[in-house]
Amino acid sequence: MKRIAGWLTEPVPLGRIAAFRTLIYLFVAADLVVFTPWVRHHATTPTDLYEPLLVGRLLHLPTPTPLLVHGVFWALLLLALAAATGRAPRLLGWTVFALYFEWMVIAMSYGKVDHDRVGLLVALAALPTVGRARHGDPTRTEAGGWALRVTQLAVVCTYFLAALAKLRFGGLDWVTSSVLARAIIRRGTELADLIAVVPGLLIAAQLGIMAFELASPAIFFLKPRWRGYAVAFLYSFHLVTFATITISFAPHLAAITSFLELEKFRPVVWVRGFLARHRGQVKGHERPVV
Repeated sequence: MKRIAGWLTEPVPLGRIAAFRTLIYLFVAADLVVFTPWVRHHATTPTDLYEPLLVGRLLHLPTPTPLLVHGVFWALLLLALAAATGRAPRLLGWTVFALYFEWMVIAMSYGKVDHDRVGLLVALAALPTVGRARHGDPTRTEAGGWALRVTQLAVVCTYFLAALAKLRFGGLDWVTSSVLARAIIRRGTELADLIAVVPGLLIAAQLGIMAFELASPAIFFLKPRWRGYAVAFLYSFHLVTFATITISFAPHLAAITSFLELEKFRPVVWVRGFLARHRGQVKGHERPVV
């Protein structure tokens, strides 16, 4: 149990948490205006079409009205941008999680439930537990390690449970079915049309998808270098998915960054350094020795 607890709370730099927090909250703001702006249409959707998810029924969440939908939208947009600054991480963090949770219940209670938001929701729930974190801070934190680890587990479960669902409802016949062919007919791109005519390629792709999803937990047993290659594979997989059948999995892609050493990516510092060099300023160790 100590080894498991140590793995779940493996310390990470606070700078990594700060970077992950900023990225996640900025994505929430972008999600509202870029990826799920259609949710606002539920403000005028007839209420008799609202069939709340189980969690909505258990929590007795209200039926969406124009005031509720637009209120959640604007409050979430403003508070997510505020939370991205790292200020009041617990107060803003818990508020953003609650509002985004309600936003997802509103979004998914009229039909299909997307499974690409599990990792993002877990990240939003875990980040407020960490507390303050400053960009570039090398101090290691077990609380931050736990927040990233549970997000990583949610990311992997998204793949692994998807494979189990395929086997549950389609059985082994899913591998040799026409799932991808139907997807290409419905929403395929020109690239997908080129792929679809290659004999056996779609079946091979379905076999590969099943094998990859079932093997996804193996990422936790890889050494850091190979784990980086695995994360690159995940992004390339979703890039190909979008390029062929236009499914983006954008929230899931944001959650995948929990595997990355985000503290090394400091665009603000890079820009400041570039501007300083452009003005002729140099660091002490860069000055010529004469």
